[in-house]
Amino acid sequence: MGKLTDLQIKAWIRAEKPIAGKSDGDGLTFTRSEAGTNSWVLRYRYGGKAKECTIGNYPDLGISEARSEAALLRAKVDRGIDVASEKRKEKLAQRTAQSVENLALQYLELAGPKLKESTKKEVARYIDKDILPRIGKTPAAEITAREIVYVVEQVAKRSHSVARRTFETLSVIFSFGVARYAVPRNPCADLKVAAIIGEAKPRRPRVNLSEEELRIILPMAQELGKENALAIKILLATCTRKSELIKARWQDIDNGLWTIPAENAKNKKAFVIPLAPTVSGWFDELRTFAENSKFVLPARKNGYGKKRDTISTSTLNAALDRIQLGVREFSPHDLRSTARSHLAAMGVNIIVAERCLNHDLGNLISIYDKHDYLDERRRALETWATFLQDCETGEKSDRSNVISLHGIA
Repeated sequence: MGKLTDLQIKAWIRAEKPIAGKSDGDGLTFTRSEAGTNSWVLRYRYGGKAKECTIGNYPDLGISEARSEAALLRAKVDRGIDVASEKRKEKLAQRTAQSVENLALQYLELAGPKLKESTKKEVARYIDKDILPRIGKTPAAEITAREIVYVVEQVAKRSHSVARRTFETLSVIFSFGVARYAVPRNPCADLKVAAIIGEAKPRRPRVNLSEEELRIILPMAQELGKENALAIKILLATCTRKSELIKARWQDIDNGLWTIPAENAKNKKAFVIPLAPTVSGWFDELRTFAENSKFVLPARKNGYGKKRDTISTSTLNAALDRIQLGVREFSPHDLRSTARSHLAAMGVNIIVAERCLNHDLGNLISIYDKHDYLDERRRALETWATFLQDCETGEKSDRSNVISLHGIA
């Protein structure tokens, strides 16, 4: 029988003092760390050197169980086995056997609190959508440069920029794996993403649609589908970003004003947009499609309804790619530059025009000018919406009535 009893151990624990080692006999000892961890440790000699092997923690492992485990380990030592080294190897084998999915989740758990929320969501999206479906179940230690190249090439078929970010995410995950001894080396270390998918393509210049092109596009917009057409017209008339409209909720639209919450704005500042009566009417039409959704552009029933709350960020782009409108190719973001160009052509003061796009006015102006030009923006956007309506209906437009806006300050 051993020397220790449960009563003794519980008394030591209540004393809350560290214990270097209380012997139970035959090398089995009870220890308590400075941090308060109570452990069973087998002390033995191997190759003429003193060694230790942690058996388990108390009270998860009681006295009788600890004695039984110690007896098994001593038998191995008698057979010439270094049990501490064997245990380290087993732990390492367990780590290296884990899948890419497990490694990625461990990385997110550790790094997540240190990342900005938007960055964390972005990294999680690359992991869930592009990495795990392809190599998630593969043991992380078995991943080679070949698998990395395969993943990046597949993602590049959809998006060159996303492929680059996916490669960066893989590299960080495997660097984490090396530090955790989960993989022998980082398979991304000797790769350059440009060598896999080539250099990034130069960004296409912004398209500023002319009045003639608007007079072609707007009457044909219904070809995109009613909801898409309304969304395109609202983006054009309000000068907003696509993401801001996609995230918009009906509670944000009230009494002729659309409030973009700080979390939805690119500059992380809440912004109020005055809606022209025409544009309010377009929102009312969208409401008939939204049914009971709290979002202005909810996911379509034939799309991602079960997975998403809103339409995808690619929905409007795909609609524009699918339908030929008889003008230059343009993206939803080109509608902002188009609106800005036409506001300038109408004589709208540069500060008012920039605030219509929710652009910061620069350090000096933003510090000393807290006026947000709501009334001036309302007049400018109402005139702009009237012009767009004329383009859609084929009416002739007279811009002379807005030149006076140039003097607004």
